[in-house]
Amino acid sequence: MNYSNTELFLFFGLVSLGTFLTRVLPFILFPENKKIPRYIKYLSNFLPYTIIGMLVVYCLKDVSFTVSPYALPEIISIAAIISLHLWKKNTLLSIGLGSVLYMVLIQYVFI
Repeated sequence: MNYSNTELFLFFGLVSLGTFLTRVLPFILFPENKKIPRYIKYLSNFLPYTIIGMLVVYCLKDVSFTVSPYALPEIISIAAIISLHLWKKNTLLSIGLGSVLYMVLIQYVFI
């Protein structure tokens, strides 16, 4: 489908405006000198774990334990991520190396 320059300009302008607003709005609603509401503080403590849990469920929703390779790459990768995180306490390292391990397993080991 071909879009005119006006349509493209409007589309990218609206996407840029939406992105800008989502970045600026928290600073407008909660300036430094204003006390942050308790509910927002609660959400800031609770939501990161909820989002990570949802991502894990989403990533594992199509894993089959009845078809070869019987979820072995996923199980090995999750075990590596948990072990690395407990050992090094570095989220970026554990997720990064776990992802690399998973890719190596599905590309070269469990073909």
